[in-house]
Amino acid sequence: MTKRFRRILVANRGEIAVRVLRGARALGYETVAVYSDADRHSLHVREAHRAVRIGPPPAAESYLSIPRLLDAAKGAEADAVHPGYGFLSERAEFARAVVDAGLTFIGPDPSSIEAMGNKSAAKARMIEAGVPCIPGYQGADASDASLLDAATSIGFPIMVKAAAGGGGRGMRLVHDASSLAESLRAARSEAESAFGSGELLLEKAIVGARHVEIQVFGDRHGHVVHLGERDCSIQRRNQKVVEEAPSPAVDEPLRAAMGAAAVRAAKAVNYVGAGTVEFLLDRDGRFYFLEMNTRLQVEHPVTELVYGVDLVAWQLLIARGEPLPLDQDAILARRRGHAIEVRLCTEDPAKGYLPQTGTVLRWRAPEGEGVRVDTHLETGAVIGPFYDSMQAKIVAHATDRTGARDRLLRALADTTLFGVATNRDFLARIVGSEPFAEGRAATDFLGQHPEMTAAAVPAVHAALAAVVIVVDDGLRLTEGRELEAASLLGWQSTLPMATALTLGCQGQDTALTLTPLGPESYRVTVRDAAPVEVHAVRADGSSLRYAVGAVQKVARYAWHGDALWLDAEGVTETYADRTYRPAEAAAPGADGIVRAHMDGKIVRVGIAPGDEVEKGHVLVVVEAMKLELEFAAPIAGTVHEVNVRAGDQVATGQVLVRLGSATATATATATAQKES
Repeated sequence: MTKRFRRILVANRGEIAVRVLRGARALGYETVAVYSDADRHSLHVREAHRAVRIGPPPAAESYLSIPRLLDAAKGAEADAVHPGYGFLSERAEFARAVVDAGLTFIGPDPSSIEAMGNKSAAKARMIEAGVPCIPGYQGADASDASLLDAATSIGFPIMVKAAAGGGGRGMRLVHDASSLAESLRAARSEAESAFGSGELLLEKAIVGARHVEIQVFGDRHGHVVHLGERDCSIQRRNQKVVEEAPSPAVDEPLRAAMGAAAVRAAKAVNYVGAGTVEFLLDRDGRFYFLEMNTRLQVEHPVTELVYGVDLVAWQLLIARGEPLPLDQDAILARRRGHAIEVRLCTEDPAKGYLPQTGTVLRWRAPEGEGVRVDTHLETGAVIGPFYDSMQAKIVAHATDRTGARDRLLRALADTTLFGVATNRDFLARIVGSEPFAEGRAATDFLGQHPEMTAAAVPAVHAALAAVVIVVDDGLRLTEGRELEAASLLGWQSTLPMATALTLGCQGQDTALTLTPLGPESYRVTVRDAAPVEVHAVRADGSSLRYAVGAVQKVARYAWHGDALWLDAEGVTETYADRTYRPAEAAAPGADGIVRAHMDGKIVRVGIAPGDEVEKGHVLVVVEAMKLELEFAAPIAGTVHEVNVRAGDQVATGQVLVRLGSATATATATATAQKES
């Protein structure tokens, strides 16, 4: 029976909300966005025909509130709901509430979500359906004692996983028994925060495996098909970083076998709509069921580009009760070329992927043939601590893998996001690496290549920062015309005069000398490195065309107060002119003051005033962008003040804890005793 609906509410935010809203509008549907107070000015709100406020910024009070979402649908007179991904997209109770309200849920049936929503139950069902599964423990007794016993029987290394969710939340790799108890505690805490359930299961860790998933689609006429595989092996914190289709590790016989297993898995739960069956592929070509995601995936664009389909359009078609538009043979015959996607996140890979917040000073998306960008970013957007750190997906498609990789590298170089630190350069290092180029990257790739997370800033980058500072100062006088003598620092009619500069970058000060060589040329010496001669060709207040040697290039930049954001030579960094500032007396934290280095919510406080702590002892745990981050004692000493408690919202720079060093405390005690 065919259902009719005309107005669709998208129960999500960010890039996926923009993607679904635009797709639905293109097909003639009216659309409704929902937003929290943090998102009232967001792009997805303006993309919809109607928009409804659903609450304050915390997701639990807005995007995770089923009553508020249903009230929004009723108030906007929507007759269908698309959940996007994340948030409530894999909650059976949400799908059931939507259906019970007389609305169409654009996704699988609640029973299918329920069947696959709990990993323990899903694994048992897959074993019964003949789908290969990883050895492990998913028993009803998930107490710490039972899991400790089971781990000993399975053997290490072990994967601890949240039974009720995915996306890397509540997941830990444990190498030996000594660290299992703490891993179970941390995984439970994270799982309870992310999914509302602390239930865990164990699986034997397959080291050096590939993560390969199969896109499946089912309709209400008994048809289930697959649209090939995606390789999602490169991950950080068990979350995907790079995805591609097809997988360089899968040949035609293996593709057929994995596709058939995925279809069996979907049929075992009477699956309808878009879903993904995820497998681990070991070095010997054996594959094992990992989980089934009962929703559209973040990485669905690579499948769309390779198979020439619109999966959101398919979702709407199936939700109306129509049959699948293509059968299995027709789908496989459409496969063309190769696509690679990277996730642009506001995080600092060099600092443990620490989430970053702030206001976007400038956003520039790459363009060109074979390049696709899914995002909600725009200049002026505010990146807060309440939601995921992923802000955009940058995708490249070409006739072969080498062409797709080349286009993606070019697209990354053409991507600019100033105002908030991102992983753009990290992504470029991965895609540009030899192991990735050869298709050899497995799930342990980042562990095997720590150099990917932190690359030294080349001396020429700091030299360009110095030139930009000087040129931009002169540009305020020349108003963007060809560079004139006003931009020259230290220029004399006799000999050029070297000028000393000090630039702050990555928490360190760097000494430079800058010597004008002519109306538009400078020699810059960075520390003890060889001098760099930079010829400034033209500047316009946001970009500098320059030449080092005979090659002209373009650097993009923006100012935020006295901070210079500079994108050049494949690196984005921030600099501050510290030439006339006094040197800092000590490293951050040496004074015993522990500050929040991002906005977030306090989820655990592990100390109290008067406690004695060692350096490295975890004091406070903060949740930001769905991650739990530990704040450790920078020194050994006594806890003097604890200024926060669980549930508090904190801002960047806020003092969390004050410690007194053991030496200072001992001195103070001795003085007090002497005076008494």
